[in-house]
Amino acid sequence: MKDVLIITNYFPPETGAASNRIFHLAEGLQKRDFNVTVLTPLPNYPKGKVFEDYKGYFKHTSKEQNITSHRLWIYASNSKNKLLRLIAMLSYSFSLIWFFVWSKIPKTVIIQSPPLLVAFTSVFFLRSKKRKIILNVSDLWPLAGLELGAFKKNFSYKLLEKIERFNYKHSNLVLGQSEEILSHITARFPKKSTFLYRNFPDFKTSLHEHKINSNQKLKMVYAGLLGMAQGIYKLCKNLDYTKIQFHIYGSGAEQQAIEHLIKIEPKLDIVYHGEVSREQLHSILTKYDFTIIPLLNRIYGSVPSKIFEYARLGMPMMYFGGGEGENIIKKHALGWIAEPSNYKSLNRIISKIDTTKLESENRIAIQKEALSNFDFNNQLNQLIALI
Repeated sequence: MKDVLIITNYFPPETGAASNRIFHLAEGLQKRDFNVTVLTPLPNYPKGKVFEDYKGYFKHTSKEQNITSHRLWIYASNSKNKLLRLIAMLSYSFSLIWFFVWSKIPKTVIIQSPPLLVAFTSVFFLRSKKRKIILNVSDLWPLAGLELGAFKKNFSYKLLEKIERFNYKHSNLVLGQSEEILSHITARFPKKSTFLYRNFPDFKTSLHEHKINSNQKLKMVYAGLLGMAQGIYKLCKNLDYTKIQFHIYGSGAEQQAIEHLIKIEPKLDIVYHGEVSREQLHSILTKYDFTIIPLLNRIYGSVPSKIFEYARLGMPMMYFGGGEGENIIKKHALGWIAEPSNYKSLNRIISKIDTTKLESENRIAIQKEALSNFDFNNQLNQLIALI
């Protein structure tokens, strides 16, 4: 049995795409006779506060589904203050260093990036000719931060670029969730070993009969993080509600603003349902007519994992984010595409949706496409051959 350590900032009971992605990887490796250990902070995402059951711990160790999890102390914060966010990242980095000093580290280590500083700490202290470092890159930082407006091209940005290059240089294998990420890396290190590792889900699913009532509005749903990058608040303000009712699930930085908007603008046909578990969400989502996947700005290298999850559920999608995600929607006939940030285009496309595409026959076709092309187990088996 081969030992492998996974270092990540996000892991259940935290929710979200990053947490789900790493859990499926850990679970998949464990089922294939790997002895998996996960190193992660005390759960605190997305609220920026350590979960009640984990308060007061410096280190919490547990074993669930034969996966050992070491949860280390972190100064938890989701503040918009850059200094506080830096302190939060550094606190986890210091906890990692403490763990590395006092623990035996396996010869195979998978490191999640971003955050860049956490990945840098792990790569810097664990790089060795006797150890294989696998860097799992889900977003291109600091470039994504620049495109989101979080960074400016100054000394700090150049320092982060140097950290990014260090992480790539000293990794034996780099996993990227998109072709754009792999292109970015190989442009800098042409001989670097890379592997396209999409955020494919791994769950059982079934499909229920779905019919459209022509006398009612179409029910569009969004489920996920209510953060700045998704732009749900702006979307709420710019949608044309003539033919749709907008349902929202999730939590995040924009939650209070969205709830306030619903309160002061009752004519906007929006229903906010709060946050539910991922398992509950899978059964809830299929009751809606279609889902929307928005990004406020096109982010190079980003491919929302919702595409693959919703396809497995058979959900028709309205994609409103640009980039590589558009190509996936087109290639696999998963729904419709609207130009990023063009709300007039979005409303026009929604108004012209062919409702037969929302019913059972097309949902079955979407699901079959997902099962054929977005297979988690096939992808993981290919990765294991490289480990």
